[in-house]
Amino acid sequence: MLFLLLLGISLSFTIQAHSYHKSKIISSANFFTGGVYERLNAINEYFSLRAQNDELALENARLKSLLFNTQDTIKPPQIDTIKGVKKINIIVSKVIKNSFNMPQNYLTINSGEKQGVATDMGVVNNLGIIGIVEKTSANYATIQSILNKKSKISAKIKKSNHFGTLQWDAKNAGYVQLIDVPRLAAIHKGDTIVTSGESEIFPANIGVGTIDKIYIDNQTQYYTLSIRLFNDMTNLGHVYIIKSKEREEVLQLETETETPKK
Repeated sequence: MLFLLLLGISLSFTIQAHSYHKSKIISSANFFTGGVYERLNAINEYFSLRAQNDELALENARLKSLLFNTQDTIKPPQIDTIKGVKKINIIVSKVIKNSFNMPQNYLTINSGEKQGVATDMGVVNNLGIIGIVEKTSANYATIQSILNKKSKISAKIKKSNHFGTLQWDAKNAGYVQLIDVPRLAAIHKGDTIVTSGESEIFPANIGVGTIDKIYIDNQTQYYTLSIRLFNDMTNLGHVYIIKSKEREEVLQLETETETPKK
């Protein structure tokens, strides 16, 4: 112990007396502490990823809301558009359960009626459409995936605006089919497919995928297109539920029209 004490004192005197040795020690100490701080920072960043992802999802929702409402200005001017009232709001949620290998697949999200989610609302993410809200509870909702044989969504070829119906043949989770596309449509492999905007569920021009194969239905003589999805439906995180004020107005009007007067 005495030897170690004397060795420490002698090293201290040597370092203090010689600038070269002192600079080397400081450099080594900085290297060591820098490495420690770098690793601690990496650990902190890892544990803060969830909060950062949530913040990014909220920011994306704000930008999507601006985008969808900007698209509305393409339509003929309306009173609420002129006043700057938002027609579409975005609700951020997260997928907590996802099936993709059944004929009828569904997702569960951690948002429900308390967060403003209702049936028949469209669900998208950064890459494109996910599905449509089917059922809700107070804090959760189930989504009918586009990988569901019951799913039927209006979509179009982006460059030509020719419409068809988007459905799934339950064969491959990476592809859906666009059916009933008229033969006069000029189509090519690689063309982009987007939502048509023909319903109040999805605004127009939300991404779906690209044409991978082209078939002719022998019975109807219409095109059937195999669409490679933009989304990897087997790996989903944050999603955005589209809440349209116009949709609520349309549904109310249709209900009043269909309800017989007493």
